Amino acid sequence: MVKLVYGEPGDEATAALAERSLAARDNSHSPYSKFRVGAAVRTADGSVFVGCNVESCSFSPTICAERVAIASAVAAGHKQFAAIAIASDVMDQPVTPCGVCRQSMREFSKDLPIVLVRPDGAVCHTDLEVLLPASFGPDFLDRAA
Repeated sequence: MVKLVYGEPGDEATAALAERSLAARDNSHSPYSKFRVGAAVRTADGSVFVGCNVESCSFSPTICAERVAIASAVAAGHKQFAAIAIASDVMDQPVTPCGVCRQSMREFSKDLPIVLVRPDGAVCHTDLEVLLPASFGPDFLDRAA
């Protein structure tokens, strides 16, 4: 099991990304689970795109904040990401991205830096390689016979 430890953001860019994820969380549409999540992804050129979870009463169409942020960035023409911050309302442990979001992130980066943000602003640093080891990605498709 990977131990995740909270601390300070570490730099101004990470702190700003964490703040954007907290602000995005406030826009969550989560009337069923009451589990608000916000995400902010920073692209390679420094642009930031945010997302929040959007639930549906039929559950299947629900989309996570991380995928909303990534889809917004892709829709704007960005496909290289420098980091993603994910915020929730949980104080006592890091809330990591779900499996679907991890695989969606892997489409664009094998080792994307991930900042897990508590409501009080404390952050936990990890990366996609830690959360999705031995992952399958687009690079495998080039190897197919």
